[in-house]
Amino acid sequence: MSRNDLENSSTSKQPVAERLLLLLKTRGELQASDAGKILGTTGEAMRQQFNKLAKEGLVISKTSAQGVGRPAQYWQLTASGHARYPDGHADLTVQLLRMIRDSLGETALERLIATRESETLENYQQAMQGADSLEERLCRLTSIRTREGYMAEWQQQADNSYLLIENHCPICAAAASCQGFCRAEREIFSQTLNAHVDRTEHILQGARRCAYRIWL
Repeated sequence: MSRNDLENSSTSKQPVAERLLLLLKTRGELQASDAGKILGTTGEAMRQQFNKLAKEGLVISKTSAQGVGRPAQYWQLTASGHARYPDGHADLTVQLLRMIRDSLGETALERLIATRESETLENYQQAMQGADSLEERLCRLTSIRTREGYMAEWQQQADNSYLLIENHCPICAAAASCQGFCRAEREIFSQTLNAHVDRTEHILQGARRCAYRIWL
């Protein structure tokens, strides 16, 4: 799923404010003029929308000096804005992990994570049957991950490698509580895609998104 496919499938019938929030979620900080070009309206209209969202605590602006002239104003999501894209059942998941760790021990928790990893890999590999090219496998994987809540997309790079991007993590609270949930993703992706995979950005390390460089 490309970035445009992801945005178009999610925004075609949404109010402008929701479309703006999704743009910031999937593209990072933006100027009002750039948002206007993407959504087919004026920068001033987008500036008014951003100001409304700022009053709701969903976005915040920052200025950046760019040579001579007025500093450029960029808009980005606040923590409340990011929370509009929820971490699925976060509190319950963290509570269950803590209960498993406290009641059954770290070894039992490790077995649970290993079982999840094995089942995930098996499901992903089954979904790749008949996909002969890396691009087709990437298309299928991003579709699966988007259905799972990761808001995934992929892009081809200038060096003919690919970038798999996940703009959201629906298990972020669980992963923060037990980082074993993230440890095997690179290897799962590598085996699923039959390609080399390196993680280049990680939400748990403070990045806006998770991203993986992929090449044959």
